Amino acid sequence: MSRAARLSRVCVLALAAAWAGVAPAAAQPAPVALEKVTFDEAIARATSANPSIAAAAAAILRADALLRQARADALPTVQVQGTNTTLDSGRGFEDQQLTPRNTFGASVPVSMPLYAPATWARRRQAEDTRQVAEASADEVRRQIAVATGQAYLAVIAAGRVVEAQQRAVDTARAFYEYAHQRYQAGASSRLNELRAQQTLSTDEALLEEALLALYRTQEALGVLIAADGPVDVAGEPAFEIPDEAQTLAGVQDRIEQRTDIRLFSLEVDAARRVVEDSRKEWFPSVAGIFEPQFQKPGSIFTPEASWRALIQFSVPVFDSGARRGRRLERQALLQQREADLGAARREAASEVRAAYEALRRSERVLERTRAAAEQAQQVLEITNISFRAGATTNIEVVDAQRRARDADTAVAVAEDGVRRARLDLLNALGRFP
Repeated sequence: MSRAARLSRVCVLALAAAWAGVAPAAAQPAPVALEKVTFDEAIARATSANPSIAAAAAAILRADALLRQARADALPTVQVQGTNTTLDSGRGFEDQQLTPRNTFGASVPVSMPLYAPATWARRRQAEDTRQVAEASADEVRRQIAVATGQAYLAVIAAGRVVEAQQRAVDTARAFYEYAHQRYQAGASSRLNELRAQQTLSTDEALLEEALLALYRTQEALGVLIAADGPVDVAGEPAFEIPDEAQTLAGVQDRIEQRTDIRLFSLEVDAARRVVEDSRKEWFPSVAGIFEPQFQKPGSIFTPEASWRALIQFSVPVFDSGARRGRRLERQALLQQREADLGAARREAASEVRAAYEALRRSERVLERTRAAAEQAQQVLEITNISFRAGATTNIEVVDAQRRARDADTAVAVAEDGVRRARLDLLNALGRFP
C-alpha cells in the first residue's frame, strides 16, 4: 500500500471515529476531598447547629419572657413619682400662707395584689406556654434529625448507584474495546462495534447522572448539618430494631414517648387550663397600696412627710358578654386540640404497624433483588463467553449488560429501602434520635 493510500485510510478511519462520537475525553477537574461524617456526628451537628433549632430556642426565650411578665403581675411594684408645682402666687389668709407659690412633692407608692385569681391564673398559663415551647423545640429537633438521617441514607444510596453505574461502564468499555479490536482485525462488522459503543455512551451518561444525584444529596446533607459545602458519609448506620411482638403489645405506651404526641398532649393540657380558668375572670380582685409622701415646703394641710395606705377592691359586674365569648372561643380551641391529639395517637399507632410491615417487605425485596442481580451477572458472563466462542450475537451481550446494570441499580434502591424502613420504624416508636 502506498503512502498516500495509507494516509487516506487513516483519514477515513478518523472521520468515522469522529462521526461515531469517539473523541478524547475532556480534561476533568481534580476531585475535591469532601468532609466525611458518621451518622451519629451528622445527627449531633444538625440538632445543634441547624438554623431551625435556633428559631425554636428563640421561641423558648420568648415564652420565658412572657412567664416573667406574668409572674411580675403578681408581685409587688415600686414607683418613684415627683412633681414640682409653680403658681402665679402663694395662697393664704392674711399673714398665714396655706399654699406656697413653688412646691415640690415626691411619693414612693408600693402596690401588690392581695387577691387576684385571674392574675395568678395567667401565671400558670404562661408556665404551660413555656412547656409547650420546649416540647415544640424537641419536635423541631426530631424533625431535623429525621431529615438529616434521610439525607445521610440518600447519600449512601446515591453512592451505591454510582458504584453500580461505574461497574456497568467498566463492563461496557471492556466489551467495546474487544469489539473495536475485532473490527480492526477484520473479524467483526462496524455495526457490532457501534452497538458496543452505543452501550458504553449510554452507561457513561447514566454514570454522569448518578454522580450529579450523589453531589446533590451531599449538598443537601451539608445544608442540614450547617456545613460550608457538600459532605460525604463515613460508613452505614447501625439501627437496633426492637422485637415486634413486645413493641406492639405496649404500643400505646411507646407512642406517648414521641415528641409530637407529647407536644399535642401539652397543648391539650394548656387549652384545658385556660378554659377552666375562664371562670376566674368573674372573681373580685383586691390590691393593697402603701404610699410614703414628701412635700417641700410643707403647709398646714400637708406636712412635709406623710404616708397613706389604700385597699382597692374591684368586682366585674357586666361586660356585654365579652367574657362569655372568650370562654366559648377557648372551648372550641380545646376541642380542636383534643381532636388533633386523638388523630395523632391513631396515626402514630398505624405508623408503627406499617413500619414493621414495610421493613419485612423491604427485606424480602432486597433478598429477591440481590438474587436477580447475581443471576443477571451470571447471564452476562455466560453471554460474553458464548459471544467470544461465536455462539451468540453482540445484541444478546448488549441486552445482558443492560439487564445486569439495571439489576445492580435495583439492588442499590432496595438496600436504601431497607435502611429507610428501619429509620422510619425507630422514628415511629419515638426512639430516634
